[in-house]
Amino acid sequence: MGLIEGIKANNFVVIGRVGMDLYPDPPGVAIEDAQMLEVGMGGSSANIAAGICKLGGKSALVTRVSDDAVGRYCVQQLKNYGVNADHVTPVAGEFRNSTAIYESRVQDHQSVIYRNGAADFQMDIADVEAVDYAKFGALITAGTVFAAEPSRAATFHAFSLAKKAGVPIIFDVDYRPYSWPSPQVASEVLSRAAAECDMIVGNDEEFGFMAGSIDKGLAKARELSETSAAIVVYKMGPEGAITFANGEEIRTGIYPVDALKPTGAGDSFMAGFVTSIADGHDLKTAILRGSACASVTVSRAGCAPAMADTKTLETFLAEHPGPTAA
Repeated sequence: MGLIEGIKANNFVVIGRVGMDLYPDPPGVAIEDAQMLEVGMGGSSANIAAGICKLGGKSALVTRVSDDAVGRYCVQQLKNYGVNADHVTPVAGEFRNSTAIYESRVQDHQSVIYRNGAADFQMDIADVEAVDYAKFGALITAGTVFAAEPSRAATFHAFSLAKKAGVPIIFDVDYRPYSWPSPQVASEVLSRAAAECDMIVGNDEEFGFMAGSIDKGLAKARELSETSAAIVVYKMGPEGAITFANGEEIRTGIYPVDALKPTGAGDSFMAGFVTSIADGHDLKTAILRGSACASVTVSRAGCAPAMADTKTLETFLAEHPGPTAA
């Protein structure tokens, strides 16, 4: 199955973490001054899966959660968003769910992530072998799954199983230094993962990291599009994105908004991008719709709760004056 054909099935198996997010209410309050905290679902892969469902697609998540109230909260939230949680498995013992506390403000933004003994890193070979990949159009994962064992080996095994089933692989680089034992290990493993994928999405710093320095990132993205991946999206924050596909370079801008916080943009971009392709939009339009989803998310509190549904996205596009020039 080709990449675009797989995406158009609009049914994705997503591998990676689901977590609990806490953020001070009202927006603008620093964590240390908080009197009240809102709670929502988070975790890159879970956010992508939820975003896909909110935009009319289907998704299933494969991961481990802690066998406690926080793990059960995460599973219940996945179900509330319409994500298939059949392959979300609790792990007993001292492993704990990923938890993030972050602020709904841009200036002096603080984000504190708790990942010690993370339950999702306990995903193993048996977890990924339990999935019938042929039921899905594409596999999506985010780079954090590769940061520790047994999750790393399990995800590479999932790649192999997906390929055998003819299912294309979509990779969000999503480099989070705090999850890795060293930058050297991260660079080696993420580069290995990228070389196996049909579509790669990352920002300029992430491609630069894989290439050895940020000034080499664009060349790395271009190289991957010429050697292995059918689509490579090189994101540049406020400068927009360059997408490499079919020997072309597509440059797109962003939809400026008054951002409430910087988190969640990448996950919502991915959800908006793939569901827009599935809905029949051409590649450039799909990229712009993904960018619009990112803008919606950073303008609202939370991550999964802030992500656009179809009505919100269409209203935003109708009312916004349009993207910046590429």
